[in-house]
Amino acid sequence: MKARTLLELVTLSTTLYTISKETQVLEKLGELGEKGKRKINSLAKEHLFDDKGNEMEFVEKMLQKAKEAKDDLDLKITGLIEDFYDKINVAHVKQVEILEQKMAELNKTLINAESRINQLEKNAV
Repeated sequence: MKARTLLELVTLSTTLYTISKETQVLEKLGELGEKGKRKINSLAKEHLFDDKGNEMEFVEKMLQKAKEAKDDLDLKITGLIEDFYDKINVAHVKQVEILEQKMAELNKTLINAESRINQLEKNAV
């Protein structure tokens, strides 16, 4: 009997623990939902104007804010990528292109020098 009662108590306590964790998750989701609602409401109350001076509709405001967020994210990602490349000393595409141009110029110079040497050898003979 005692083992059965102990097992029932353990099962009950784990069930209560699980329910409390689920309650905490639901409370956190509720808080995040409220925070999102407040931000959307503040966006709806905000008066934004387009290029012509007309007030933008709610959907246009949302699209404008989404574009601004995308642009900000692009800037942050670009900065992080540049920092990453600088840290690991990887040649950027521009640096590779510059090196390829220099190599092409040096090849032309080498060809010109070889032709001069050949011309001098012919004149010397």
